[in-house]
Amino acid sequence: MATIEIDGKTYEAEPGTMLIKVTDANGIDIPRFCYHKKLSVAANCRMCLVEVEKAPKPMPACATPIMDGMKVYTRSTRALLAQKAVMEFLLINHPLDCPICDQGGECELQDIAVGYGGDVSHYQEGKRVVADKNLGPLVATEMTRCIHCTRCVRFSDEIAGMMELGATGRGEHTKIGTYIAKTVDSELSGNIVDLCPVGALTNKVFRFSARAWEMQQYNGIAPHDGIGSHVHLHVRRDEVMRVVPKENEAINEMWLSDRDRYGYTGLKADDRLTTPMIKKDGQWHETDWETALSVAVDGLKKVIKTHQSKAIGALASPTATLEELYLLQKLLRGIGSHNIDHRLRQSDFSQQDTAPLYPALGQTISELETAQAVLVIGSHIRKEQPLLNHRLRKASLRGGKIMFVNPIRYNFNYPVAAELITPPAQLVATLAGIAKALLLKQPVTIPDGVDSLLTSVTPDTSQQQIADILLAGEQSTILLGSLATAHPLYATVCALANAIAQMSSSKLGYLAESANTVGAWLAGALPHRSVAGEVLKTSGLDAQAMLTSGVKGYVLLGVEPELDSIWGTTALQTLKQADFVVSVTAYCTPAIESYAHVVLPMSLYAETSGTFVNTEGKWQSFTGAIKPCGDIRPAWKILRVLGNLFNLAGFDYVSSDEVRDEVSQLIGDKSVVTIVNNMLPAQLPTTTVINGLQRITELPIYAVDALVRRAKALQETIDGKTTNGIHLNAVTANKQGLSKASQVKVKQDEVTIQLTLVIDERVPDDCALIYAGQATTAVLGTWHGGLKLSVA
Repeated sequence: MATIEIDGKTYEAEPGTMLIKVTDANGIDIPRFCYHKKLSVAANCRMCLVEVEKAPKPMPACATPIMDGMKVYTRSTRALLAQKAVMEFLLINHPLDCPICDQGGECELQDIAVGYGGDVSHYQEGKRVVADKNLGPLVATEMTRCIHCTRCVRFSDEIAGMMELGATGRGEHTKIGTYIAKTVDSELSGNIVDLCPVGALTNKVFRFSARAWEMQQYNGIAPHDGIGSHVHLHVRRDEVMRVVPKENEAINEMWLSDRDRYGYTGLKADDRLTTPMIKKDGQWHETDWETALSVAVDGLKKVIKTHQSKAIGALASPTATLEELYLLQKLLRGIGSHNIDHRLRQSDFSQQDTAPLYPALGQTISELETAQAVLVIGSHIRKEQPLLNHRLRKASLRGGKIMFVNPIRYNFNYPVAAELITPPAQLVATLAGIAKALLLKQPVTIPDGVDSLLTSVTPDTSQQQIADILLAGEQSTILLGSLATAHPLYATVCALANAIAQMSSSKLGYLAESANTVGAWLAGALPHRSVAGEVLKTSGLDAQAMLTSGVKGYVLLGVEPELDSIWGTTALQTLKQADFVVSVTAYCTPAIESYAHVVLPMSLYAETSGTFVNTEGKWQSFTGAIKPCGDIRPAWKILRVLGNLFNLAGFDYVSSDEVRDEVSQLIGDKSVVTIVNNMLPAQLPTTTVINGLQRITELPIYAVDALVRRAKALQETIDGKTTNGIHLNAVTANKQGLSKASQVKVKQDEVTIQLTLVIDERVPDDCALIYAGQATTAVLGTWHGGLKLSVA
């Protein structure tokens, strides 16, 4: 350890540590603009100049490594004069925009100018003016305010992994901009708003809507992926004005994905349901809660009386809170039905009895960045889980080898050590090749079912390469993503992934798709397990059975099955044939009106209290930040009252905390193990039959749930706009006689629609990529199958 003296006091730190880190660690304030603890040192603002004994001139604290015996003066006359001089230089060209600037009241330049700025400037020349840039629908620019700290430039390169911003020119002629007038399209782009120390980059969605001192700040948990990023909700008069990250090093560090930052705008969607409604004689009527709940219970009781309780089923969104999911399954099981499921994007349930307690990551989120080898199976992780992808990028920068087995050649923001592009129908064969390569390198005993899959397999060079990398890495991980979960042979995929993990001594993890996927498993929102994974003697119907074969009565919690499930129009038609449907929903769409009989308005994220359990199994509770508009109620209260009206015991909760505590007590200290000795179902299917082109289905980043689908600003981004059409590579288009076509007729089963043809060389031969989560493609039906194409 080196001993240094700062302002007359002695401190110890590692030799070579930058001086500003030592002062920050010891509560010594040094002004700065360009320095940021998560970014590389630039030392170009010079605001952190301090006096170092025996140095010929003031030194930048951010770029001065300490050494034993060093003496530093941060408040000496020399240091203060240097800092004030830099402040005067920065203010030469800075406009007097504070009264109209969104950064006003929380601006680093304002704060430091108060302490180090002069009352009078030595300069009388006119200020420079810089034209604003169009960075897209999320970030607004006022480049005349820019002080060239380059935080945004370094973020785009070092964190986002995309060189979208750069600096051209020198001195006061320096300009920050994009390359060839492009927009900023990173899924993490909103973070440059937080990093900007002035008002040059601001939140375009929030712009000119409120002042910092007008808003109250509440803590929250982001609701759109399995990470559970910590956020601050900024609220004015019961309206969420903006969402910003709350620092939590173990989960989201200090970053936030654009989906979590801007998704809140869906709270004010035009189709938001604010009053209970019932359908009478085919017409919808607004009503009071007492009447709506009474009609809902009477309708369900009628179904039970006519067809028994097994004719009732419940489908829940995995974005619902732990408390809501627990009460829903308690309600269903209280009336005698086990037909409940949240796995709306899974079609193969044959391995559910041997699955782990919940689909866990198998490690902490932060441990991912120290992995030496990672194999991701079936995931566009950069879009599915932007902040998990950031951890993989950090692992790659440290020398880790990141590998993928995917149906599409995705664009990742770090080097990929190996990438196998395999159509869905060949995924099992590809994984079997990797498993066989591992088996040949170090023979071990594996389950008979998997062994039979490998008997006739000969691994190719790419599969052997992946096996070698996994064996070479001391810390290696296998991750299963949402594309794997939706695969029609998911049981086989899981079994092979489990075998690969065992043979390579790797961790096995599941990428929880939604905010509370893990919580749904723990709460018992499953047909075969109750709370805490308690195995049921008799299983109920899974989501596929309920949405294809159907039941007579449904309770829907926060779902739009035609968009949230992989069965699309089939789910819609099944629901229309039901005798009675109760939809507890935040939105009222034409589709919901077509099949529901009662709609009950529920609170959303920021409006209710609850708990999400993230992908590593961490429980994260939150409170409501705003009161919902109209006559909206928290879903846990709606379900509690339904339980009361059914005269069920144990529905007398006063707060959501009581519900959470009850679930926690039932779960106790149960832990999860993702790699198990026997993951094989009774039968292990190995083939799928495809008639026509193979359909590859991907859920766009901004279509994962009802809330984000209604976030208008996100839908205007590149990722939001490029999800229409059918994507083929040039070879396949030519084979199909579509090389000159612009519009294509797409037929799946008995349904035909017209889509725009997009030539996309990422797609493998004889395959077609179609995006889900939108009304235009939902009518096609299931996500997997054969397509027939013709010129429109």
